[in-house]
Parts: sequence; structure tokens; C-alpha cells
Amino acid sequence: MENNLILPALILVPFVAGFLCWCVDKVDQHLPRWIAMIGMVLTFVLTLLLWSQGNYHFQLGSVQPTFASEFQLPWITSLGISIHLAVDGLSLMMVGLTALLGILAVGCSWGEIQKNVGFFHLNLLWSLGGVIGVFLAIDLFLFFFFWEMMLVPIYFLIALWGHKGEKGKSRVYAATKFFIYTQVCGLIMLIGILGLVVWGYILTNGMVSFDYSFLMQVAHNIPPEFAFGFMLCLFIGFAVKLPVFPLHGWLPDAHAQAPTAGSVDLAGILIKTAAYGLLRFVIPFFPTASAQFADTAIVFGLIGVFYGAWCAYQQTDMKRLLAYTSISHMGFVILAVYAGSVLSYQGLMIMMLAHGLSSAALFIMCGQIYERLHTRDLRLMGGMRGQFRYLPFFLMFFVAALVGIPGLGNFIGEFLILMGAYAKFPKFTIIAAVSLVFAGLYGLILIHKTLFGKPNEAQQKHYPHPLKDLSVREISLLMICVVGLVWLGLFPQTFLDISNSTMHWLANSYIPVHNSVEVMQQAATQLDHVEVQ
Repeated sequence: MENNLILPALILVPFVAGFLCWCVDKVDQHLPRWIAMIGMVLTFVLTLLLWSQGNYHFQLGSVQPTFASEFQLPWITSLGISIHLAVDGLSLMMVGLTALLGILAVGCSWGEIQKNVGFFHLNLLWSLGGVIGVFLAIDLFLFFFFWEMMLVPIYFLIALWGHKGEKGKSRVYAATKFFIYTQVCGLIMLIGILGLVVWGYILTNGMVSFDYSFLMQVAHNIPPEFAFGFMLCLFIGFAVKLPVFPLHGWLPDAHAQAPTAGSVDLAGILIKTAAYGLLRFVIPFFPTASAQFADTAIVFGLIGVFYGAWCAYQQTDMKRLLAYTSISHMGFVILAVYAGSVLSYQGLMIMMLAHGLSSAALFIMCGQIYERLHTRDLRLMGGMRGQFRYLPFFLMFFVAALVGIPGLGNFIGEFLILMGAYAKFPKFTIIAAVSLVFAGLYGLILIHKTLFGKPNEAQQKHYPHPLKDLSVREISLLMICVVGLVWLGLFPQTFLDISNSTMHWLANSYIPVHNSVEVMQQAATQLDHVEVQ
């Protein structure tokens, strides 16, 4: 397969655009905004071009994923490391979501960020470029490089442009907490990756490689106890980022203190990298160990579903409420991953896209409300339905989407996950379905406290004049999410067709047959003939 130059371009465009934003900051404050917007629009256009070029059909009997496009260059040849990028239906959907939410993140920060605009967009676009690199890299050293690189810009976004914080918790505290959590989980994940590389060196009598296909064959040939240990290392690395209870402590503080664009990045994109990692690495590398660990993982996921919903119910800060809803929804991700059926994987794909759009839109609306009321405290709101013309409609729409109203993308994703998981885990699936009632509860509470009732008298003195309704720019950003959610809800087959081949391969690879003697011998034979480019 010839190198497809679109793949490195998808990563380089945000990096170059971000660097240009930083360079022209002193020339004109508005110039970095336009450069950032053009860079993300160009990235999205490249994604659409890749979509139109791709061949995403599944090859029956394939033991390796079928990538539609690849790009490979030697990098550190002595260690078997190459710049190896590849795209299939799963990664294409995630890159497209990243580019689209990148456009929204730049757009929503247009009026909010007034200091160091160029450096802000440098960090925002470099974090987006790092995320795209995570979705495209199939050399595990390169994957880990992008995994770590995307975190540093997020730290600066929170620490430099975050909100002042409440109850003694500053934005620097939230940023540091986020950084420590993610660095520790990255170190644990690195142990698992290096363990596979060492075993590859042992099995091949001296071959060192970080290549995806090579390490997959290595993972299928190592003793079960080591496979379980390496699987656990990778799982913990991804579980912190997802986040899975009880490794979620960084998320509420990070969301509460982050600027609007940072929250869009965190909720809409960053936590999706963890779900992607579980699908791309944990399940195909360690199918048997994953099957053994499935019950434990799902129990933690379901605890997170109810814990997140209960904590959301108790919040008075609008952004913290939405942060806990993300924790609650990610329990469905764990259920879908370990259910192991094509239906649950397809539902997970739709859910990741829909949750990315709905949560990003709600965090954008948090920023819009804060600009007008100068507070995110739900106790100081009320009566907004009578003070705005457009804002109440959008807020009710996106809350309805988040809680899974039929006709929108979130409902399709949750429905497919529950249908796909029921055959293997009927009890867990019923418990997860019950949790949807709690989602409706915190959604109704959010709507009631913000839109209905009477405006808070103590707060009204801060805005004696009529409140300014949503601008054309703000409505345009929200309409992108509206169209995306309606399309996902009414025409999900558009996206299911693209991801179908990858999900079929993942479901087949999850069948725990890799301990059979025949398969082990076949994999060992293939391993001896692997040539690292």
C-alpha cells in the first residue's frame, strides 16, 4: 500500500497552524483566531477527503485489521520504531469528530479569550494535533509519544486561562491534579508496552519492534499470567483517562476550572482517546485476559454510572454537573467494550460521536451563560426562559440529547449497546438500563433550575439591562451540533457502514480462542517471518 500523505497532513496542519498563531500574536489579536479556524476547517476537509478515498470493507478470515490507508517512514530503526500511521473506520470517525469539535472549540473561545490569544491557540491546536496522532498512530512508541504530548497543552489551557475556582481550589490546582493523574497512568501504560517489546525480543531471539501487528502476535504468544498483567497495565492507563470509577478524581475539577474550549476538548475529544485505546489495543491484544477481566471492569463501570448520576444530582455548579454526567455515561463505554459483539461496538461508535457533540454543546452553552450571568451557580439562575429567545431552545435540546431522547444520536448509541450486551451480560445490562432513569432526573433538574421559576433577585442587580441573546456566531456553533445529533439519530447507517468492518474484526478477535495449540503455533510461525520496515 502506497503512503497516503493525507495522514501526516492531518497531524501537521494543527501543529503548523498553532505555531503560526503564536508567531502572529503581537501583530493582531484577531489574526490567531482566524488562522486557528482555517487550520481546523482544513483538517476537517482532509478528513472528508480521506472518507471519500477509503475502502472500509471487511475481509473475512483476516487476523489483522484491514486499514484503508497507511503512511510509514523509518524513524529510530535500531529500536524498530517508525512513523507508522494508518486509518480504518474506527480511527476515521474519531479523527472527524476531533476536527469538527476543534472548529467548535476555536469558535466558542472567540470572545472569551482576551489575553495571550496566540499562545492559547498554540496550546489548543497542539492538543488537537496530539489527539489526531493518537487516533492514527499504530506504532506503539509513536502512539505513546502522542498520548503524552497531548496532555501538556491541556495543562496550560487550564492553568493559564481557567476560571478562578471555588472552595479554595484554583485552576493551577486543577491543572496539576489532571497532569499528575494522567502522567501516572501513562507511566503504567508504558510498562505494559515495554513488557510486550521485551517479550517480542525474547520470542524472536533479538528482534526489537514497536509495530502494531508485531506486538499483537507477541501478545498472543506470551504466558497467560503475563498477558493478564500487561492487559491490566494498558487498562489502567486508559481507565484513568476515560475515566472509570474510582480513577475519576481529576475530571470534575479540571472541567470546573477549564476555559470553555478546554472543556470541549476534555469532554468531547480527550476521554474518547481512552475508549479508542481499549478497542484498538486491549481487546485485540489480550482477548482471553480481557474476557477474564470483563466482569470486574463492568462492575466498576456500572458503579461509575450510578455514582456519576448521583453526584450530578447534588451539584450546584453547572460545569461540575455536566462533568459528572460524563463519568456516568462512560460506564456504558465499559459495558460496550467488554460485551464483545458487533452490535455493542457499533453502538459504542455512535455513542462516542453523539456524546462528543452533545457534551461539547452543553459546555459551550455553559460558557455562553457565564458570559451573560457571570455565574455558573444553578442557585443563582432561574427564569431564563423568559429572558432569552434562542438560548432556552438549544439548552433543552442538548439536555434532551444527553439523556437519550429517541430521534437523537445518544439514544441510538445507548440502545445498540444495551441490545448488543444483553446476550452476554443480561443482569449487567438491565442494571445499566435502569440507570437511564437517573439521567432523565439530573437533566430535568438542570432544565428546571436554569430556565423556569423566577430570576434570582440577588443576581439580577448584576445585569440591570435586558440580557443579550445568542449571537449569529454562537447559534451557528450550536446548530452544527444540532444537525450532527439529528443526523446520528435519524440516519446512523451513514456512520455504521464506515465502522462496520473494524467492528466485525474486533468482535472476531475478542473470541477467546488464542490459547488453542493450533492458533499458538500458527502465530509463532508468523512471528518468525515478521519483517520490520
